[in-house]
Amino acid sequence: MAGSCGFFWPWEFQVLDWMQGLHRPLLDQVMVFVTSLANHGELWIGLGLLFLCFSRTRRLGASMLVSMALGYVAGNLVLKNLFARSRPCWLKQDVPILVPVPRDYSFPSGHTLVSFEGAVCIWNHDRRWGLAALGLAALIACSRMYLFVHFPTDILGGLVLGIVNGWAGGWLVNTAKPRGEILDKEI
Repeated sequence: MAGSCGFFWPWEFQVLDWMQGLHRPLLDQVMVFVTSLANHGELWIGLGLLFLCFSRTRRLGASMLVSMALGYVAGNLVLKNLFARSRPCWLKQDVPILVPVPRDYSFPSGHTLVSFEGAVCIWNHDRRWGLAALGLAALIACSRMYLFVHFPTDILGGLVLGIVNGWAGGWLVNTAKPRGEILDKEI
């Protein structure tokens, strides 16, 4: 499968090739596990739903879910199809792939996008937990390059859009505060 846009900067394959030299059996297993945490956004969506269950974190949960909805529309439905960018594993098929080869386009990285949306929302709510969430988001982003399914600029695009959406989701939920008393009530 190939996208209509095979464009990449030459340094991007240099970075990916360097990362291929880091492969070790244990690290391979760790990276496959780490990347699986963001498959379909399950971890972050699950955390958002969990946070909705408690009055103290309800706005955080709502912020996460709103930001992820924004990211799904902007990243997965619009930008991926607009850019139709090929993945590195589609262009260099001689590199062993440790995960199923993704069938959707490459830009922006959806794993990175959803991870930074969730992590930024957590950061805005609680800096201590937010720092851990941002570290996990960064590790997930790196795993996508390690596994040879995204270019560095795919990661950068997902990171930037994820930060913007994380802040936007929080802003939208907090702007709705006067009309959103339901978020402040006990369930």
